Amino acid sequence: MDDRALYELAVKARAFSYSPYSGYRVGAALLAKDGRVFTGCNVENAAYGPSNCAERTAFFKAVSEGATEFEAIAVAGGRKGAAFLDFCPPCGVCRQVMQEFCEPGSFRIIMGNSAGELRALTLGELLPYGFGAENTER
Repeated sequence: MDDRALYELAVKARAFSYSPYSGYRVGAALLAKDGRVFTGCNVENAAYGPSNCAERTAFFKAVSEGATEFEAIAVAGGRKGAAFLDFCPPCGVCRQVMQEFCEPGSFRIIMGNSAGELRALTLGELLPYGFGAENTER
């Protein structure tokens, strides 16, 4: 699947966002190495802490269905009713979840905007010196 098609799936997933508190709607589309795509949206909660980002929703959905190896994720975000979507990078918590399952040098994060521009960065570029399994004692 190419980057644009994956990003368009993220835009579609954004429509399901439950974001009554922030008004910031995010969708994500996660490409597994086996070719399956898992989508997610942000789900907020009045207590804020139990809220979940679109990227983590997609990851947790994928893992719960047996996928643990991934190639890329596309993220689309912006205010509810926004006429223009801009580049929406994953938050730090989402980057840490990505670090758990993805190779920093090859896993790609794809962001886009309403002008049709796409940017793809590796997880390593967005999370240099990430903390992973190699940092823990086993």
